[in-house]
Amino acid sequence: MSEDVTGRGGGAAGADVIVVGGGVSGLTTAMVLAERGHRVRVWSAAPSSATTSAVAGALWWPYRIEPQDWVGDWSLASLRWYEELAARPRETGVRLVDGMHRGERLAALGPWAGQLDGVVETAEGLRCRLPLIDMPVHLEWLERRVRAAGGSVERRTIASFDEAAAEARTVVNCTGLGARELVPDSGVRPVRGQLVLVENPGIEEWFTEADPASSETTYFFPQPGRLVLGGTAGADDWDTVPDPRTAREIVARCARIRPEIARARVIGHRVGLRPARDAGVRIEAEPLPGGGRLVHNYGHGGAGVTVALGCAEAAAHLVG
Repeated sequence: MSEDVTGRGGGAAGADVIVVGGGVSGLTTAMVLAERGHRVRVWSAAPSSATTSAVAGALWWPYRIEPQDWVGDWSLASLRWYEELAARPRETGVRLVDGMHRGERLAALGPWAGQLDGVVETAEGLRCRLPLIDMPVHLEWLERRVRAAGGSVERRTIASFDEAAAEARTVVNCTGLGARELVPDSGVRPVRGQLVLVENPGIEEWFTEADPASSETTYFFPQPGRLVLGGTAGADDWDTVPDPRTAREIVARCARIRPEIARARVIGHRVGLRPARDAGVRIEAEPLPGGGRLVHNYGHGGAGVTVALGCAEAAAHLVG
């Protein structure tokens, strides 16, 4: 049973590509394919507002993602696109915002870092002006782009990719954590992220401090109408219920950087499960019974937004 939520009568019929997954990877891939002339349907078990992508703090930065040989190109392709979208922030949800990556050093990053404009290395870390994406707005904008190109977005839960293959010759797998069971791929695992939303006490710049060896991170991102505080990186933790003690610790860590955060009114709590994969991102095609093709685009870890367009273009290349 599916529900066409495109707002267009009959828009779901006659697709040659079905993209399974309605988060940022799925919608960006569907947009690229639809704008290249494919008839595309997106099948998503949940509305975009209920996906992991909607929870993301969404600062552009390659974080917790492999393989390094490809991540740089994917990230830079997405960066240039976001820089263009930032000219229309209310429409696209993308803004360019200044901030600090405390503890980062250019020499410790990949070759991609040499392509960044305006990065200043200080004794404290890296000062940068980077895309910061308001994900609920951006996801809605992506859906509109898909529809404008003739695609559709439907609520549909599947137990097998065969269900999609029965209705389209090409299926694109953008299911994130769902790939663990659907592929199946036991190397897919969650990295739990908990966030606290507070009223912004006047902070205009973002801040991050992350130790890859620790499950605790410290960051805050000024989004429209809220300040997003984080965070955690709990590997193999499937718990989607916010933990009150963890929330207090997040606020305390952020307040050590900006004391006014301690007095900010809490307006919400969020938990998202980053879809990590032991072997890194998988962008690969394989045949389906009956002569169809299954194209994989999953395993983006903590950088699904950062590589969204780059990976979408790579997957679209495999679709043909």
